[in-house]
Amino acid sequence: MLRLLVELIPGLLGGYLLGRFKPGWVKPLATPLVRYGVPISLMGLLLKGGMNSSLLSTAAIAVVVIMAMLITLRRWRRAGDQLLSPTLQLGCCVGNTAYFGIPVALAILPPEALSISIGYDFGATLLAWGLGPIWLAGSQQAGHPQRWRVLINHLSSSPASRGLLGALLVMATPWQATITAALWMPSRVVIVLALIVVGMRLASLSEASSIASKAEVSEISESIHPKHLNAALGCKLVLFPAFVLGLSLILPISAFARQALVLQAAAPTAISVILMAETEQADSNAAAQLIWRSTLVALITVPIWAVLLKTWAERLGM
Repeated sequence: MLRLLVELIPGLLGGYLLGRFKPGWVKPLATPLVRYGVPISLMGLLLKGGMNSSLLSTAAIAVVVIMAMLITLRRWRRAGDQLLSPTLQLGCCVGNTAYFGIPVALAILPPEALSISIGYDFGATLLAWGLGPIWLAGSQQAGHPQRWRVLINHLSSSPASRGLLGALLVMATPWQATITAALWMPSRVVIVLALIVVGMRLASLSEASSIASKAEVSEISESIHPKHLNAALGCKLVLFPAFVLGLSLILPISAFARQALVLQAAAPTAISVILMAETEQADSNAAAQLIWRSTLVALITVPIWAVLLKTWAERLGM
């Protein structure tokens, strides 16, 4: 657990302080990191973890569990409970797996679990950017012809897609081992930089929330009730990982694979949720609040999940 905290807290805290004093640095650092750094990092991680059937099956599991949870939350809302808006529903299921979940896996899980963690991130990223805008815009627009063009654009521009394509190209060359070794250290550096960017984003979100709370207290109190945020927070950090754990128990997978799946599900809400919410004009204030709170609380809940999963595996002799 100490290694986990050493991996996460310095990067997040350093990024938060940097974001408070140098807010203008967020975009110049984040843009090239997402466009070039993340695909290169995913290439290195994919090549190191191995491109095998477990990665693809884990990506499929991620798609299934997120879709199942989203459908459950939507039916719950239609049944008369208006706690979770479509933005909060998406925030309950789409986690910051690339910048939070994978560092967690690298810190506390064996190397064999890396492909499981990456596979989950890959499947979740494709689903989030493919389905997310449609989900926020409303299911009545899902059949619009432009939606398919948006879906294809998001999938083709996703860092996960570009990282996967790059890894496949490297595997087709005779220099795979050399390139894999060369990319490993840059991949780790990109993860550290990604944590710093997350911290800088959190600083900007907290500042924006503070300004908004002073200028629009009455408006925000009506649209973002604390009960709604608390429900989404509990769903993201407790209910959703528990749901994934329950599903993993009926799957023929190893103990470390089960731990990897649950820890990825326990990651805080992804920053991509606020980007999609802003694009679709769908309650971005709620997304910002959920991202900010879930990231802070996840520093407590993720280690708890890790301890529980490890204790359980040891008692079962796995």
